[in-house]
Amino acid sequence: MFFIYDLLVSTAGLALKIIALFSPKMKLFVEGRKTVFGTLSDKIKPSDQTIWFHAASLGEYEQGLPVIEKIKEKHPNHKIVLTFFSPSGYEVRKNNAVADVTVYLPLDTKSNARKFLDEARPDLAFFIKYEYWPNYLDELKKRQIKTYLISGIFREKQLFFKWYGGFYRKALDTFEHFFVQNMHSKELLLQLGKTNVTVSGDTRFDRVAAILEKDNTLDFISEFKNDTLAIVVGSSWPKDESLLVNYINSTPHSVKFIIAPHNIKSEQIQQLRNSISKKVVLFSEKEGKNLSDFDVFLIDTIGILTKIYSYADIAYVGGGFGNPGVHNILEPATFGVPIVIGPNFSHFAEATALVGNGGCISIANQNELDEAFENLIRNEDIRHEKGNICSTFVQMNKNATQIILKQISDGSDV
Repeated sequence: MFFIYDLLVSTAGLALKIIALFSPKMKLFVEGRKTVFGTLSDKIKPSDQTIWFHAASLGEYEQGLPVIEKIKEKHPNHKIVLTFFSPSGYEVRKNNAVADVTVYLPLDTKSNARKFLDEARPDLAFFIKYEYWPNYLDELKKRQIKTYLISGIFREKQLFFKWYGGFYRKALDTFEHFFVQNMHSKELLLQLGKTNVTVSGDTRFDRVAAILEKDNTLDFISEFKNDTLAIVVGSSWPKDESLLVNYINSTPHSVKFIIAPHNIKSEQIQQLRNSISKKVVLFSEKEGKNLSDFDVFLIDTIGILTKIYSYADIAYVGGGFGNPGVHNILEPATFGVPIVIGPNFSHFAEATALVGNGGCISIANQNELDEAFENLIRNEDIRHEKGNICSTFVQMNKNATQIILKQISDGSDV
């Protein structure tokens, strides 16, 4: 079976090289992997000790960050090797401060797995949330490198739980311990005979809770807001924006809007700007302007949305009209902000919970969006009540990192 799998992965690799000729994102995926082994060889000396963390993309990196930081504190003499599978993770966080070496994960062939581990030589390995690469896991097991899954989540539809999923079930044998987000995931693993499971929760709560301890000041946002009620729109897509623009253009309220779209390409930013009838300023054009004179602030850069949420009175988080669904709602939630999202959120436990307990409002059309915003703008008490639900939810669900580290320490691995 490994031979067939290896052949399929190698064939896919060749196909991706062809696709890369026509896709900028796939070009990053292919080109970025060409320098991995050279980078590892340059940055990791034979005498170095290392610990490896793998994140599929940006979301998984953010999820694992609290654990990475704590492991680094406990092992200051180890180098942290961080790998990404997706360009959307690597390109944004390739210059992160927590890892000593950040590279793409080479495709999961037997030769790549062997060569990667020969170069990285980790004492411990951590996979964040998911991505179970059979060759890497098999090689880790052969080398007796203790491997952990953190913030894991399992669903019945995954291959592990199908009658024909034996090959992937075998890959799970590598893990020393599974730290999962919920009891349902634990129950599914127990069905496979995996008793080395702890329900630790989601480490993202630890990450967003820690944001409150940081300096989230942005003077230009303070100037723009000018003590006016502000709606912050994060990670919006065109479907979100079409509804939001209709509301922005028609609302009679004195409200400021800050929009940080998911796509910040200049063409899309200009198209969005032109659709808004009120006074708009771009982040890239803010210098020398009296920002308080504008109604809408378009953020055509990345990396500051989390801080911007600290200025929100109401947040709209985008992605809820697409697949797989809504983006990260925990960042505005930690600041005690009521949240509005689109209808597609069922794959996200935190969104499902916050919609259920009233901190988050799901809308499916223009009328529902208008009604949600009107209710939150007009009723300060409701706004504060829903915001308190959100912040309490984050505080009640933190400490997953502590549970993970204690369990690993009790096993004398950290």
